[in-house]
Amino acid sequence: MDRDFIERRDAGFYLIGSRVPIDRVVWEYRNGENPETIQSHYPTLSLEQVNGAISFYLNHKDEVEQVIEERRRAEDAYIAAHPAPSHLKEKLERARQQLLARRS
Repeated sequence: MDRDFIERRDAGFYLIGSRVPIDRVVWEYRNGENPETIQSHYPTLSLEQVNGAISFYLNHKDEVEQVIEERRRAEDAYIAAHPAPSHLKEKLERARQQLLARRS
């Protein structure tokens, strides 16, 4: 049944009929979010799709974890090859410091 909600595309798993990778649902699920909350973050998904994605993850954990790790490595390599310009990093750090100052 869980295969009714997930399809393999390129190097990852996606919820059928959407552009949402299973990684996003799994990340929120592992961080304690319930299916209803996860679904509220992705209004194009039904609760049934979210539950199907979680079920797929739980039944194919090793395979999904491998795909997530491969995606993370690819993203890390891209970030390393395309670093943010220093002026942008400085601007973001100033904004972060201002935000922290307001919270104090």
